[in-house]
Amino acid sequence: MARFARYSSIIGLLAGALFLFTKPAAAVDCYYHDDLGFICDANPPPPTFEQPQPFLNSFLPDVEYARLNDLINVHAGPDRDEPIVRNVGDGFLFVTLQGAVRNDAGELWYIINPGEYVRSDDLRVVQDSEFTGMVANRQPERPFGWMIVDYWYSLNPGDEVDESLPKLPRYTFFEVYDAVVANDGWIWYNIGRGRWMRQTYVSVIDVTPRPDGIGPNDYWVEVDLYEQSFTAYEGDRLVYAGLVSSGLNRWPTYEGLFQVEQRFTTTKMAGAEGKVDYYFVEDVPHTMYFDMKNEIALHGAYWHDRFGYKHSHGCVNMPPRDAEWIYNWSEEAPNKLWVYVHTSDPYVIFERYDSTLDFAGP
Repeated sequence: MARFARYSSIIGLLAGALFLFTKPAAAVDCYYHDDLGFICDANPPPPTFEQPQPFLNSFLPDVEYARLNDLINVHAGPDRDEPIVRNVGDGFLFVTLQGAVRNDAGELWYIINPGEYVRSDDLRVVQDSEFTGMVANRQPERPFGWMIVDYWYSLNPGDEVDESLPKLPRYTFFEVYDAVVANDGWIWYNIGRGRWMRQTYVSVIDVTPRPDGIGPNDYWVEVDLYEQSFTAYEGDRLVYAGLVSSGLNRWPTYEGLFQVEQRFTTTKMAGAEGKVDYYFVEDVPHTMYFDMKNEIALHGAYWHDRFGYKHSHGCVNMPPRDAEWIYNWSEEAPNKLWVYVHTSDPYVIFERYDSTLDFAGP
């Protein structure tokens, strides 16, 4: 009977531990002690990184956008017999949808402004990016980043990929545990569990020293044109990071140290009128102009999902939820938000950690 009771107690402990490990709502950190059995801390420290929580007052989930086809007519009502209000011309044309109706013939029409209707066949509803960066609850101990392309990992730096191994999807988050320069001349990063990835397939972020001119309590954002990433800081502490799309080579994002001078929850953007790259974009969310000379801003971009690559007309495109986070976070900053735009050298990270061998981990 005593043996049965002892085994029952062990089974009970194991079942309890399994429950603690598997119950999604439980925030516990457990380990096994030879004398005491399983010991669990019900209030472990938060992880270094976590997904940002949605803002309760966010308008982003309730807004729907669309790209208009070239040279379409906008009508005064939901029928082609209704008067034509205007022709939109051609270009990069995005609108906010105000509603939808079906006419007597069963055709679906969208309202793009009061008294302006467009056939559903004359536009394409867009799905904004679901990617978000990461909140940093404490100063990161090592570099980190994201996959920027779907690709296979290698088992050793410089090895050809083995396509029988799993392909890591774009936007996979990782931390860096080692880095070497392989025979091909590229930096290869150990992103955990013996998985090696060449630098061209990832965007890597490391803590950047505070630039001269930024105070120890100031809020600032670093935009890295090489990695196509951004990091947000309160003084020297990194608090948030993610991916961006800066200006294409033809329309560069200029380097320098700036401050946000104008802020708009939503605003229209237009440019290059009469040219092949003409654009008109309604309700660009969470816009923060920092380079006033060149009319360059941080802002949400709902019209593409190319973050981690250059893609813009000069502005710093951000995933909509990241731009919202930066906008709200910096609203109560003790300073005008600093924006530090530069091009990093990835070999600096490699040399720093190669000399210290400070890459403990899986």
